Amino acid sequence: MRNAKQGDEQASPATKGSLEPVIDPSARVHATADVEADVTVGPRTSIWHRAQIRVGARIGADCVIGRDSFIDEGVTLGDRVKVQNLALVYHGVTVEDGVFIGPNAILTNDRYPRAITATGELARADDWQVSPITLRHGSSIGAGAVVVAGTDVGRFATVGAGAVVTRDVPDHALVVGNPARRLGWVCACGNRLNDPRTGKPAPATPEATDELRCVVCERRFQYFPDAETIREQTATANQGAPA
Repeated sequence: MRNAKQGDEQASPATKGSLEPVIDPSARVHATADVEADVTVGPRTSIWHRAQIRVGARIGADCVIGRDSFIDEGVTLGDRVKVQNLALVYHGVTVEDGVFIGPNAILTNDRYPRAITATGELARADDWQVSPITLRHGSSIGAGAVVVAGTDVGRFATVGAGAVVTRDVPDHALVVGNPARRLGWVCACGNRLNDPRTGKPAPATPEATDELRCVVCERRFQYFPDAETIREQTATANQGAPA
């Protein structure tokens, strides 16, 4: 493992594929953190007390890995990812840029877990199959939530605290409960989207012609029932970059 030299090209591990293992010299790794071999840590990333980073993990730039969190073997985190205290991110998970993973959240990798085989022997690596998870750009996983193996969470979607996600979550969806069900929709800024006619939060299944609006940053969206998702309409000058 080597440190980055000035002038080396820096790239998000989630978007640039396999990189030579390197801990950037600007990264902060607490003395109690357990960072195994062949780990990449990007510029300005912080890894705090007693965090465990398993072999082959890739962590991008400007990330925060909280106290007592666990990043498993081969996990990929993009840039500007926040993993809060005690979160568990298991092998097979890919996290894109700008994702928030709340405290005590768990991202699993085995839909049919067993400690032993059908014949009673200890189950080993060849006895089960990883079911991957992808957390898309800008999504948020609330405190204590569980994302079950084999599911994806869409761009800027929000999983409420304590929810158990058992199926894919569309872009911008807000899901809560066990099993997680869609309650409404959220903006790129994180706030609930409203029905401008009523001023109340937009329902989980709006009409196809309905406009959804953020009262904070003024972004506007339209619901597409066939895809069960929403898409942002043309942004105005004061809305910033589109979501």
